[in-house]
Amino acid sequence: MMEVTLRVLDGADRGRVHENLPTPITIGREEGNTIQLNDERISRYHIKIQEDQDKLVLTDLESTNGTKVNGEDVQLRIMRFGDVIAVGRSVLLYGTRDQIASRLAALRAKDSSAAGTLRPEELAEQMASPSLEFELNWDDDPDLLGTLHLPEAPELPQRLGPGQAAQLSELLEYLHIRLRHLTGSVRIKGDAERVTLETRQWQNLLDLRSRLAEYLRSIGEPDAEE
Repeated sequence: MMEVTLRVLDGADRGRVHENLPTPITIGREEGNTIQLNDERISRYHIKIQEDQDKLVLTDLESTNGTKVNGEDVQLRIMRFGDVIAVGRSVLLYGTRDQIASRLAALRAKDSSAAGTLRPEELAEQMASPSLEFELNWDDDPDLLGTLHLPEAPELPQRLGPGQAAQLSELLEYLHIRLRHLTGSVRIKGDAERVTLETRQWQNLLDLRSRLAEYLRSIGEPDAEE
């Protein structure tokens, strides 16, 4: 049985992470869904995600306002790690950071194999332990890779006063809104692996946006972490 992780990027529930959910999964505003979203623009039972022949399939349950995956209206869709699901005012990202890293590594290996730039044993070694920090910052330029510093995500400051917390929240909110407009402008046609932005940069933006959403929720609801 497949297990599914969905991270809420936008909407009233932004910053929530639903980890390792067994399939099938339903998402809607009604109590009784696997994921209940606080969003009046989604249907009582909006979408279903289920396993079928080793593939993960999303089905729109004849919702009133429809479902988009990667900016395209869908009724049925085979899901891939890194896909973005939009229902009502809520936006969800499918996959853990490791799963998205594995997909990016596979795409890079495919490109490198076709170009003949890496030997088979090198491809196997890189695929064995993919890192999202590496994959998001990977570049074709070997000189850049030789000196590239991959930063660790910083921790939130502790014991902020109310004014400090509000100021930090305002800053993160500003960045989050800017990223929302940028990522919202991207469209993916069909099963294409390239979008208006190069796929790796697209996933880089989504990962940063997810981190910002989680930071914002941690600041707004500190007791939820205890």
